[in-house]
Amino acid sequence: MALEAQVLYDFNAEPGNNELSVRQGETVIVLDQTVGGGWIEAQDSSGRTGLVPEGYLQVTGDGVGGGESWSEGGALVSKTTAGWDGRGLNTQAEVEDDDSEWDDDWDDQSMGGYHGDDKVEEGGASGLSTSTSTVKISLNKFPFSKGPSPEVFLLAKPPAHCRDRFPVYIEDVGPVWLYPSVPLDCLIADPKKESKLYGLKSFIEYQITPNTTSRPVNHRYKHFDWLYERLLEKFGSALPIPPLPDKQVTGRFEDDFIRMRMEQLQAWMTRMCRHPVVSQSDVFQLFLTYGDEKEWKAGKRKAERDEMVGPLIFSLVEPEAAELDAAEVEQKCEHYSRFTRSMDDGVRELLNVGHTHWKRCTGPLPKEYERIGRAFRNLSTVFTSSRYPGEETLTDALTAAGQTYEHIAEIVAQQPQKDLHFLMETNSEYRGMLGNFPEILAVHKAAVEKVRESDRLVSAGKINNSERKFMNQRLSNMSYSLQAEMNHFHSNRIYDYNRVMQLYLQEQVTFYQQIADKLRAALSRFATL
Repeated sequence: MALEAQVLYDFNAEPGNNELSVRQGETVIVLDQTVGGGWIEAQDSSGRTGLVPEGYLQVTGDGVGGGESWSEGGALVSKTTAGWDGRGLNTQAEVEDDDSEWDDDWDDQSMGGYHGDDKVEEGGASGLSTSTSTVKISLNKFPFSKGPSPEVFLLAKPPAHCRDRFPVYIEDVGPVWLYPSVPLDCLIADPKKESKLYGLKSFIEYQITPNTTSRPVNHRYKHFDWLYERLLEKFGSALPIPPLPDKQVTGRFEDDFIRMRMEQLQAWMTRMCRHPVVSQSDVFQLFLTYGDEKEWKAGKRKAERDEMVGPLIFSLVEPEAAELDAAEVEQKCEHYSRFTRSMDDGVRELLNVGHTHWKRCTGPLPKEYERIGRAFRNLSTVFTSSRYPGEETLTDALTAAGQTYEHIAEIVAQQPQKDLHFLMETNSEYRGMLGNFPEILAVHKAAVEKVRESDRLVSAGKINNSERKFMNQRLSNMSYSLQAEMNHFHSNRIYDYNRVMQLYLQEQVTFYQQIADKLRAALSRFATL
């Protein structure tokens, strides 16, 4: 019996990528789950076949031959598929990566950007990308459901050997993180195609140079993915960690794709470098400054054994101000919850509007200008056929006007890459960060509820009065952390949107000025009559 799958979200296929458009609620037949790269081959009710993102389908029914098993992340995988070989071919189980700690199924297949027809409404901040960008959530991100209960966290103290501390200071805007005296930055450049296993495994390696050491280190995409997962696991309960660009199956060695990926990885790393907590963490510093392969692997293992992850990270927050009461904490949570929801709605709207405008600028709008241009030139041809003396100046001017509108069509089609692209990329980044805030605020609200129950816990003998006092102190620390993070978010938001709107409007002025200049030149041809 063939497997069936329920479609969870709308997905629009990108022409030429062997993809299948599906709609939410539709049932499709699963043809091949071993495609790799996060894709499943499926067939719809009309008999059309193609690739659908794995995360868009909920597989149901019984499989044939027992070849499937459930992974920890809940995705159905094949027991007979060893991995993705970098050329779109399934490899055999005996072909192993020489770095056995890594899974090559997630090797260099990420993409974002704004070039296709993906929808923004479902599955993350996509805009106009060939691959919908999604927010990755680790199953162990919030140990309230798996691991320590809220009261254990609220009473937890950092291990004696833990060196990390996150000071919070009070400034005019309220609580703020301690920023480093020398801001961290890095440059990603010089992408090179490398291979291993006699060319069976191919990947792109990037050179990353931090400003603190000026010594380059090399990383491939899956290393960025590992870093993202570590940061999400460690800081995801307190800080919005934006997602990396998503994976794609084909075209990952094309020049345009490599350029776009490098641009997006640069934007992601720049945002992480600007965060005073993330940028100074051991795992992030390891990523930028490791000396050799031995140091990298040792640091990686240490990061994976880190105990201070999830909500336990709040035990490292050290505010300089007085303790806050639970009612004030709850009020702050509600205020930020309303703001982040409203901003998320605004960002979604701008992405949807931008997506529609991009499609119009690269589709029907240039064609309209081309049709106007052809109409002028056709009329000029008709006038010429009259052979009436003295109308050459008019017919030449009409021909020039037609050519002008055809040139305008080219300008219109190219314009989104010059201005809308950067506006959409910035909004996509913020959509990814805003997608983290509901979970961050849920952690705070769960702690507020548990502190509210502290009297009952004392009466039940589960905690004593000193422990209740400590819970209130820890909840206060959480509120200072939330406020410090929101102040960091707001300051970056003001800077980013001011910068990107200036760029967008400057390019728009240039765009319309260029069109106006061409129209004036066309007009001058008629003024001589």
